[in-house]
Amino acid sequence: MTRPVALRIAVLCWLMLVWILLWGRISVANVVGGLAVALVIIVLLPLPVVPVQGRLHPLSLARLLVALLWWLVQSSLQVAWQAIKPGPPPRSAVLRARVAVKSDLVLALAVNAINLIPGTIVLEIDQTRRLLYVHVLDVGSDRAVERFYRQIAELERLLVAAFERDSEWRPTQERA
Repeated sequence: MTRPVALRIAVLCWLMLVWILLWGRISVANVVGGLAVALVIIVLLPLPVVPVQGRLHPLSLARLLVALLWWLVQSSLQVAWQAIKPGPPPRSAVLRARVAVKSDLVLALAVNAINLIPGTIVLEIDQTRRLLYVHVLDVGSDRAVERFYRQIAELERLLVAAFERDSEWRPTQERA
C-alpha cells in the first residue's frame, strides 16, 4: 500500500470516528453514516498535498515534547502570578522573532507551539523571511525579553533536531 493511500484511509477512519463521537454511541447507523460523511468529505473537499521533507527522529521529538510541557507549566504559573499579584498590569509588547526552519510544515508546528504557551500568541507570520510577530504578555525587563528569545531559539533547535536535520534534508521537487 502506498503512503498516499494509507494516509487517505487514516483520514477516512479519523473522520468516521469523529462522526461516531459526535453522536455519542456506536451503532451500525452511526458507523455507516460516518463512513458516508467521511467519503463525501474526502472526495469533495480533498486536502492539498503537504510536502514533507526530512525524517522524524523519535528521541528528539520526545525532547521537544518534554520542553513544550515544561514551558507550558512554567508560563502558566507566570501568567497566574501576573493575574493575582498586586500592582499595575504587566507590560506587554509585540516582539519579532526569526525562526530558521526550512519547511512550511515545521513553521506551522513552531507557530502552534508558541501559541500553546500561555502569555504568547503569534499575530503575524512572514512566511518568506521566516519572521514571526509574537505578542508577549510580560516584557517588563530586559531579562524577560531575553528569556523569550532564548525560548524561541531553543524551540527552533528542538524542531530542527526532530524534523529537519541538515544531513537528511532533501527538498521536495515542485510539481507543475
